[in-house]
Amino acid sequence: MAELVFFCGTMDCGKSTLALQMHHNHEARGRDGVLWVRQDRAGEARLSSRLGLSVPANEVRDDTDFWAEVVDRRTRGRAVDFLICDEAQFYSPAQVDQLADVVDELKADVYAFGITTDFRAQLFPGSARMLELADRVESLQVQALCWCGARATHNARTVHGVMVVEGEQVVIGDITAAGAPDPETVSYEVLCRRHHRQRITASVSGAAALSPQTLGLLNED
Repeated sequence: MAELVFFCGTMDCGKSTLALQMHHNHEARGRDGVLWVRQDRAGEARLSSRLGLSVPANEVRDDTDFWAEVVDRRTRGRAVDFLICDEAQFYSPAQVDQLADVVDELKADVYAFGITTDFRAQLFPGSARMLELADRVESLQVQALCWCGARATHNARTVHGVMVVEGEQVVIGDITAAGAPDPETVSYEVLCRRHHRQRITASVSGAAALSPQTLGLLNED
């Protein structure tokens, strides 16, 4: 039976790499698939991984109707056995419902990939709907790491090297290399919960990496 599967994790945990690998594996077994992506770092209508892989894909727009897209392709003779849907957090809830309809009524598998929460640790609407509707939710096994070495569970946004918790939910930027943020752009970094709540990123000095509570105790001494 066809199913809707949501593969999720933080940034930099290999979601797009797995999406490309799954597309390759299914097509190698003779299945016909369609790649979809929204606002990929490589630009419009590209699905890319941080390992350097990049392939053409269909860009998801505000008016994209997945039901109509699959029906149109099948009408023109394609089988469309499965869809690979990357950056699914940026899809609208209505588009996630369309994907569920594609699975239930058109019997095509949908493999969606995305992050669950934004830089404020709040669910993206698309991810929330995925969690509500998916037949299976798979947490990716490749763990991204916070600068402290702990498992990264939260996504942080920095502007001019400073972590921010206010602003538009979707702003495209690059994930910084640990300790080397680009102060001229909006950047992203993965953190453990503790350091996300304390707003301590890799660019903060070693002294400031102590928690505010610890610093307060030291100052009292």
